[in-house]
Amino acid sequence: MKKTSVRARVLTGTAAVAALVAASVGAVSASAETTDTPAAPAAVKVDTQNKNLAQSAGLNIDAATRAAQAALDAANKAGQHVSVAVVDRDGVTRVLLKGDGAGPQTTESAERKAFTAVSWNAPTSELAKRLAQAPNLKDIPGTLFLAGGAPVQSKGAPVAGIGVAGAPSGDLDEQFAQAGVAALAK
Repeated sequence: MKKTSVRARVLTGTAAVAALVAASVGAVSASAETTDTPAAPAAVKVDTQNKNLAQSAGLNIDAATRAAQAALDAANKAGQHVSVAVVDRDGVTRVLLKGDGAGPQTTESAERKAFTAVSWNAPTSELAKRLAQAPNLKDIPGTLFLAGGAPVQSKGAPVAGIGVAGAPSGDLDEQFAQAGVAALAK
């Protein structure tokens, strides 16, 4: 009995798979054309009173954009070239503005400061002071314990974070982030 080459076996297998796929597609297409198939339900109703569901508050995109722009405007007024990030409660970036003249490192720093502020529900300047008691905090991925991040709260709970990076001091960065928070109260 003659052995078939690897190439011949691969080609034969590929042809067999292609034939199966073609047959499956044809069968699906044919069954899709029948009128006996019941329509799928339009939507599933969810009981909002169900105790198994969690709801959370967050900034809508307009509010996040307004806050970011207010922080950038405050920095521009002070003659500083910064980047501003607004993240949601889960630390996901909703808005990122890189100001004219801001350095390449400022976008990531702003995002990390915003993430840190919302994660601990505190300004990052306060969190930086905690490093003396717990220096391993700085090892948590995605965090940056430098001044410049401020949490946005609703009923005392964090719903977003604003981070600013690029000014010559973290205190200035944080002042601009606070201007973003203040813009949400208007």
